[in-house]
Amino acid sequence: MGDFSERAFSGKTVIVSGGGRGVGFGISEAFLAAGGDVFICGRKAPEKLPAGAGKSATFVSADVREPEHCQTLIDIAIAKTGRLDVLVNNAGGSPPMVAADAPCKLIESIIRLNLIAPMTLAQQAYKAMCETAGGGSIINIASVSGERPSPGTAAYGAAKAGLINLSRSLAQEWGVDRVRVNAIIAGLVKTEAAEAHYGGKAGIDLIESAMPMRRMARPADIANACLFLAADSSTYISGAALEVHGAGEPPGFLKLAEDAIALSH
Repeated sequence: MGDFSERAFSGKTVIVSGGGRGVGFGISEAFLAAGGDVFICGRKAPEKLPAGAGKSATFVSADVREPEHCQTLIDIAIAKTGRLDVLVNNAGGSPPMVAADAPCKLIESIIRLNLIAPMTLAQQAYKAMCETAGGGSIINIASVSGERPSPGTAAYGAAKAGLINLSRSLAQEWGVDRVRVNAIIAGLVKTEAAEAHYGGKAGIDLIESAMPMRRMARPADIANACLFLAADSSTYISGAALEVHGAGEPPGFLKLAEDAIALSH
């Protein structure tokens, strides 16, 4: 993927939370293809492990909402490779819900998964990077939902907005230790679960026809951005929020205006 050779991340250890499916799977395969030793986690083992350059990712059963699980993940990675260089905080998500009726426990769970868990894992990774690698790169996968209104997933959008701010704050606190922290603001991504989320193939076709580049993002698009931010050539990029959304979503009023003009004729 991208222009990174099989040696670009050779000898480097990479953790990708939620790396067994969707965007995380693509990120994991990209780092493997670039020579990295990749560790992924999830509550359930994936049916297929990410693979590349003749090796596969190592799966560790862990719920990122549990701090002790996160520490175990890091400890296993260091025990096997001796170091930690890159963390990609990818695990996240939210079911659709109406804010007025959302149970408090569900709201707390969504914020814990999308904001508190990445912060906890980042704290633990920071210490491990300083001790084993003299620095490192932390990449938080955020969303356009953190930059614009997120009706139907309000808690998720609020958590992702917090994750973007968190990335900038940690970058300033940890810069002196050469631990870089960046965020990727991902747009709509076409994964294996996209049809269920966006109304089937017909829904995806309609969405893509309205996008500026006439397509949604692919996992490889997010993965290539991760490779760029984690690369040694990007050592002065920290505290950035890189938008990977194909020029963004067109304003809804434009479509409404077009429909109104069409009806008037």
